[in-house]
Amino acid sequence: MALGQRDDMKKIVYPDTAVALEALKRPVFDLAEIQNRVKPILEAVKADGDQALKMFTEKFDGIALDSIAVEQDAIRDSELNVSQAFKTAVATAIKHVTTFHENQKMIEPAVKIEIGVSCWRKSLPIEKVGLYVPGGTSPLVSTLVMLGAPAKIAGCQKIVVCTPPNKAGKVADEILYTAKVLGISEIYTVGGAQAVAAMAYGTETIPAVNKIFGPGNQYVTAAKQAVNSEGIAIDLPAGPSEVLVIADETSTPAFVATDLLSQAEHGVDSQAILLSTSEKLIDETLACISDFTKNLSRKEIITQSLVHCRAVLLKDMKEVMAVSNIYAPEHLIIATDNAEKLAEKVTAAGSVFIGHYSPESAGDYTSGTNHTLPTNGYATAYSGVSLDSFCKKITYQKLSKAGLSTLLPTIKVLADFEGLDAHRLAATIRLEDHR
Repeated sequence: MALGQRDDMKKIVYPDTAVALEALKRPVFDLAEIQNRVKPILEAVKADGDQALKMFTEKFDGIALDSIAVEQDAIRDSELNVSQAFKTAVATAIKHVTTFHENQKMIEPAVKIEIGVSCWRKSLPIEKVGLYVPGGTSPLVSTLVMLGAPAKIAGCQKIVVCTPPNKAGKVADEILYTAKVLGISEIYTVGGAQAVAAMAYGTETIPAVNKIFGPGNQYVTAAKQAVNSEGIAIDLPAGPSEVLVIADETSTPAFVATDLLSQAEHGVDSQAILLSTSEKLIDETLACISDFTKNLSRKEIITQSLVHCRAVLLKDMKEVMAVSNIYAPEHLIIATDNAEKLAEKVTAAGSVFIGHYSPESAGDYTSGTNHTLPTNGYATAYSGVSLDSFCKKITYQKLSKAGLSTLLPTIKVLADFEGLDAHRLAATIRLEDHR
């Protein structure tokens, strides 16, 4: 194995699988330290409500808020302050995301188990949901689209949005306008772990919700995990964003480079991985990354992010797919001529982008799929956000007397084995003559 000597994205040549996976380890944070910082924030919001939210907003954002709730006039007037191009783009994104998620509606038929025994399942919306929309380096309008559209389709009765203030102490008009188009009117100017606490516990102004959605930095993630341990539902485990690109000699280096840079510009803790069977493709891609970075507005963030990024040369696609499936990327781009065939071999990924003309940015904004996805290897067991994420499934069963009679022998044997006499009695008593 040889390790390329570069100041940015490291190149690793023909490692074995174990060495490759070791090299692809995600950035490690001091989880105990993060949790120790988050815990007092949660406790303060739980105890002091709005007062704590204002204190933390001033401390972390440098903004002294008079009011946490965004006025309805500001939401209504937001359309006066955004461009027509932005309005068109938001309308298109919402249309595509709505189309894809509307198609996820399913009415499941009742199943006849035996004569007189029927079972079925019904999907109902989660009544109150909280959507966290990051605003750090820029307000993520696309996240509001990805969460707000399925929440509305599901029929959630209360949709609460929390998002941090900008330097002027306001919520960006683009966020307000997008919420207006989605039909969401409860927006609160609060971010970070304190926003998660507010939606989990409720304050004088912000109502407690049943489930919290949305990405964020390590503090937001730690806060979501903490409230989840207390019984408040969250969408999925999520940390810093990541992409893995699979490429070969048929791939276009400039395309691959921009896919990797698209991920790197998310944040300094993002990770972009390139797996390839072509060293020429890797070298040309790394050269493109260097050239493109010079002219990108977020080049300082990208430069720091590239420290965590790797380009790995492997001997064949079988090995490439094995490494990819163990890594379980949030975003997986298969940029090869036989991409559809390789996609069939994917066993763990948040969302898969197939072919040379399927950049991650399409999925992030407007192809229709949801961009709220499991990170940090959780794609081995978790799915991305979907319409089902905003619903709860209730099962039903209906038995006639004849149906219960059919099931009785099984109930009696299993109840006797488990020593649960009342279970046996609840079934047998219904078939006795009580006239």
